[in-house]
Amino acid sequence: MAFKDNYDFDQLVNEAERLVISELEKQISDYPEPLCLCEDCVLDMATLALNSVKPLYRVSLLGSLYAAHAMDEASYAESVRNAVSAAIAKVKSHPSHD
Repeated sequence: MAFKDNYDFDQLVNEAERLVISELEKQISDYPEPLCLCEDCVLDMATLALNSVKPLYRVSLLGSLYAAHAMDEASYAESVRNAVSAAIAKVKSHPSHD
């Protein structure tokens, strides 16, 4: 039996993912120029942004409280906004397709 079969790893949640996706949706809808919104480009934007922000993994109620506290910090919200903005700009200038 594999290690993963012994534990419920689906309980691991990265709250940063939810925040990045929400911010990405907001910035895309407000973007002043046309953007490619194919799945590859949007996922590239999300991936780049997520790799630029501190992860906020949780697995329990206590972890949820910690993540919520961290998300309330203005500096974390600003880092998410900046990471998403930079990711959009990078993918816009260098899409993963022709």
